[in-house]
Amino acid sequence: MKFFAVLALCIVAATAAPLTADEAALVKASWANIKHNEVDILYNFFKDHPEHQQRFPAFVNKDLAALKDTAKFATHATRIISALNEVIELGGNEATAPALRTVLSELGSSHKRRGISKEAFGDFKTSFFTYLKGQVTWGDNVEAAWNKAYENAFGVIFAQY
Repeated sequence: MKFFAVLALCIVAATAAPLTADEAALVKASWANIKHNEVDILYNFFKDHPEHQQRFPAFVNKDLAALKDTAKFATHATRIISALNEVIELGGNEATAPALRTVLSELGSSHKRRGISKEAFGDFKTSFFTYLKGQVTWGDNVEAAWNKAYENAFGVIFAQY
């Protein structure tokens, strides 16, 4: 079984078009403008998709507006955004591609174990893009770079499902 998982990762890695240096620069530049907005990013995700708030035991049936100002919410938001930051920092560099695949594979495995659906990843992407568009200079080139980055990441993450 391990062999098939490794084979699937190799196929995904071989077929996914890595980000060019220019695409990686666009992603990293826009990310730099918001990477410290952890609470706002998670808040907007839960606001846009309240069904996902219920997947977090500490946040079940809590008022989102009140929850936003708590240390527990900030801590969890920081964990989520730190993982995203690691992926972004590793992206766009052939030398770090193996580390990036490892991080993404682990994210896929851990989220699958917790019963997180592929659709939840898509919902996060949609909410994140909406937030990002409101915070940075956005154009077709930035959107294309982010879409390519997410699709590449999803390819590795979803190989674990």
